[in-house]
Amino acid sequence: MFNKDRWNEILEALNANKVRTFLTAFGVFWGIFILVTLLALTNGLRNGVQADFGDFATNSIFMWTQGTSMPYKGLPKGRRFNFKTEDVEVLKEQIPELKYVSPRNQLGGFRGANNVIRNEKSGAFSIYGDYPEFIKQQPMDIMEGRFLSYGDIEEKRKVAVIGKDVINGLYDKGEQVIDTYIKINGINFLVVGTFKMGNSNGDSQDESNTIYVPFTTFGQAFNRANNVGWMAITAHDNTSITRLKPKIMATMREQRNIHPDDKRAIGSFDLAEQFARISGLFTILSLVGYVVGALVLISGAIGISNIMLIVVKERTKEIGVRRALGATPWNIRLQILQESIFLTIISGMAGIAFASFLIWIMNTILDSVGPVKNFANPSVKIGVVVTAFIILIISGVLAGLIPAVRATKMKPVDALRTD
Repeated sequence: MFNKDRWNEILEALNANKVRTFLTAFGVFWGIFILVTLLALTNGLRNGVQADFGDFATNSIFMWTQGTSMPYKGLPKGRRFNFKTEDVEVLKEQIPELKYVSPRNQLGGFRGANNVIRNEKSGAFSIYGDYPEFIKQQPMDIMEGRFLSYGDIEEKRKVAVIGKDVINGLYDKGEQVIDTYIKINGINFLVVGTFKMGNSNGDSQDESNTIYVPFTTFGQAFNRANNVGWMAITAHDNTSITRLKPKIMATMREQRNIHPDDKRAIGSFDLAEQFARISGLFTILSLVGYVVGALVLISGAIGISNIMLIVVKERTKEIGVRRALGATPWNIRLQILQESIFLTIISGMAGIAFASFLIWIMNTILDSVGPVKNFANPSVKIGVVVTAFIILIISGVLAGLIPAVRATKMKPVDALRTD
């Protein structure tokens, strides 16, 4: 079927008018190039924006207290209140769909006054009182030692897990960190672990300038009693935290004697809702990329079909001679189809190669300059490229089908009479 003579004829036909062949092929080249590049850029934006969420479990909400906006049960409007540790157990009991309910307290911050001392060194860091399950909500890499345990919670141990920038600020290079003491607001804590954040592109300075201590120890050491500053709440994977949020809020309003219609008393941030919005946006952008690329590909295929019609018309006498010498209609059709498919595939592969080269350049630049906000690792899945290649073959067949059929409709004697 694919003999040497036929391929020589195909190459001669394409070389007969190189400018026309190039312009025809460029439509397909440009279409596949646009498709692959648009999808890579969309994925780069998606990766960058999603990285800003860090590794935190996205099926989560954060909840904190604010002033009441309505009087209730004799309590005045504008009342300030706090969550309590018993509220955590109430949420777990009344809403079994919740996977983690982590009460949290915070002290200071690395932009504030110095609050941590070790020997002659000091620094300002964020101190968090947390439960052990918080590491499952916001995964982190434990570089040495361990994270908090329930033994630490129950015994109110004065232990701490510190970030890598805390180490840089309080320790000399190569100095032993585990089993040393740091002083937080005048109270000694034993360092039992060190960590760094995973793939987060968020405020890495804030994250690495963080110290975690047991929640119960935090309350006792810094006079927070059983008050809870805020909560990180995560639902089971098969349950939407957004759907549970109204029930969570209603439960907390009842617990804290807040009017059922007071929507301002408890603040919240729905990470799942924000993540879903962003994911939906990038799904739409990907769809736009597919549509734009497909339209450009279709226009390129139409261009090839038109050119093949012109080629067939120019070669009418040649086709008549071949028919007169015994060439079957199938042989004529096959050559026209092969020319169309060959031109489509070669130009399409060139488009894929150039798009891949551009993606490689972008990733090389990103690797050299470091993380760029809202853009990371532009790439296209191999399945998309394979699908595009299959579409190219189909486009080549369709583009050559009409010219191929037309080439065999004319009788050999009529073809030979054509001027």
